[in-house]
Amino acid sequence: MSTKRGWIVVAAGIGVNLMLGTLYAWGVISSALIENLGWSATQSQIPYMVACALFAFSMVPGGKLQDSLGPKPVIIISAVLAGIGLISSGLFIMHESTTVAVIALTICFGLIFGASMGMGYAAPTPAAVKWFSKKKRGIISGIVVSGFGLAPLYVAPITTSLIESQGLARTFYFLGGSFCLFILILSQFISNPPKDYVIPEDESPETLSKGDVTAKVSKANIKVDYEWKEVLKTKQFKSIWTIFCFGTFAGLLTIGQLSSIGREQAGITNGFILVGLYAVFNAVGRVGCGVISDKLGRTKTLFLMFVMQVAVYFTFPLFTTPVLLIPGVAVIGFTFGGMLTLFPSITADFFGMKNLGVNYGLVITAWGIGGVLGPLLGGLVRDFTGAYTVSYMVSGVLSVLGAIIALRIKAPVQVIEEDKVVVEEELELISQGQGQGA
Repeated sequence: MSTKRGWIVVAAGIGVNLMLGTLYAWGVISSALIENLGWSATQSQIPYMVACALFAFSMVPGGKLQDSLGPKPVIIISAVLAGIGLISSGLFIMHESTTVAVIALTICFGLIFGASMGMGYAAPTPAAVKWFSKKKRGIISGIVVSGFGLAPLYVAPITTSLIESQGLARTFYFLGGSFCLFILILSQFISNPPKDYVIPEDESPETLSKGDVTAKVSKANIKVDYEWKEVLKTKQFKSIWTIFCFGTFAGLLTIGQLSSIGREQAGITNGFILVGLYAVFNAVGRVGCGVISDKLGRTKTLFLMFVMQVAVYFTFPLFTTPVLLIPGVAVIGFTFGGMLTLFPSITADFFGMKNLGVNYGLVITAWGIGGVLGPLLGGLVRDFTGAYTVSYMVSGVLSVLGAIIALRIKAPVQVIEEDKVVVEEELELISQGQGQGA
C-alpha cells in the first residue's frame, strides 16, 4: 500500500473541514443578528466564543477516540452533532425574547455545533499525516486544514443569500441538514494507515543509517512517542500552548466581527468582501506556511508570522479605507491560517505520531481560551468605546510576546535519561559513518 491511499484521506479531510469551517463565517451571521434582530455586539459574540471554546476542548476526547478507534467513528459523531446543533439553532433563533434566543443559540450553536467542529477537526489531520514522512508533515497538515480556512469563501455568500431570501431560521436548517449529510459521506474515505503500513523507504524519516549501527541504536530507549501526561510536563508544551493562545486571541477577535469592522471602519458595506478575502488568505497561509516550515523550520516560521502580526495590529486603526484595510485583513488571514498548520506539525515533531490526536487536542485548548477572550474583548470594547482600537493594541502586544517566545522554543531531548550516554555514543558513530559516505 502506497501513499496514494493517503492522498484520498487528505482530499476527504479537506471536504470535512470545508463543512465545519462555518465558524469562520460567523461575521455574516453576527452582522445579521445585530442589524435584523437588534442584538448588541457583545450578545452576538457569545455563541461564537462558546463555539470556539468547545471546538478546542472537545478535540481532547476527539483526539483520544481517534487514536484508539480511528477517525471514521469520530467524524460520524461530528456529522450528527452538526445536524443537531445547526437545525436546533434555527428552531430558537427567532424567539421573541432576545435573552432566550441568546441562551438557546449559545447552547445549540456554541455547545453542540462547537463540539461537532472539535470532534470532526480532531480526526482528519492526524489520520492524513500518518500516511506521509516527517518531511511532508507541514504541507500535508496545511492542505488538510486549508478546507477549514476556505469554508467562508462559499459559506459566507450562501449564508448571506439564504438570510436575505429565507431568513435566519431556514438558513440554519439548510446548513445543518446539508453538512450532516456530506460529512457522513466523506467519513467513509478517512482512515489511519494499517498497523503493518510502512512509509516508502525513500521517504522514511526513521532510517538513520544502514547495518549494525542502526540496529544498536534502535535497541536503545529513544523516546519518540510521548503520552499525554508526559507532554503536559514539558516546558515545550507550555511555550507552544502560550503562543498559540496569543495568536488565536488576536486572530479570532478580528474574524468574529469582520463584517462590522469593514462597515464601521472603512465603509465596506458588503461583508462578504472581507470574509471572502480573509478565507482565501487563510487557506493560502495554511498551505504556504506548511511548505515554508518544512524548509525553514517550524519555530522560525512562527517567529516570522508573529512579526508580521505585530506590524499589522499596531497600524490597524489607521486602515480606514478599503485600500488600506484589505491588505491588513489579508495579512491577518495568512498568519492565522499558518498557525493552524504549524501547531499540529510542531506537536508531531516534538511528541511523536502515535498519540498525535490527543496530544494535539491538548495543544489546541489554547485556541479555545483565545477564542473566548478575543471575541469577548472585541465585543465589549466596541460596545463601550464605539471602536476596536484598544483591542488592536492588545493583539499587537500579545504578538510581540509570541515572537519572543517562538525564538526560545527548542525540541525536547527525546532520550530516556539512563540510556543517554549509550545513545549519544551510537549517534556519534552514525554521524561519523554518514560523514564518510556510509
